[in-house]
Amino acid sequence: MAHWEDRKQIVAGIGVSGLWGHISFFLGIIFAVLGVIGDAANINLGLEPMSWFLLAIVAFLLALSLFIGWAVAWYLSTTEAKSEKEE
Repeated sequence: MAHWEDRKQIVAGIGVSGLWGHISFFLGIIFAVLGVIGDAANINLGLEPMSWFLLAIVAFLLALSLFIGWAVAWYLSTTEAKSEKEE
């Protein structure tokens, strides 16, 4: 059985997925700000400004995938609670 077929495992990952989604999102914001500052000041802040922007894009895409996983887990937990209530 694949991991996405195990409903209890997906529901158990609600907190972890949401936490890492927020961390990744805020890292994306930090990377984007560093890219803007580096480009505006025409300096390198450890990396070229374009590299900071690419890191920001990757962090935002990771956050998006984690939030989708969080939303699926949340949906499964609420539908499971409703089906148990009705029984």
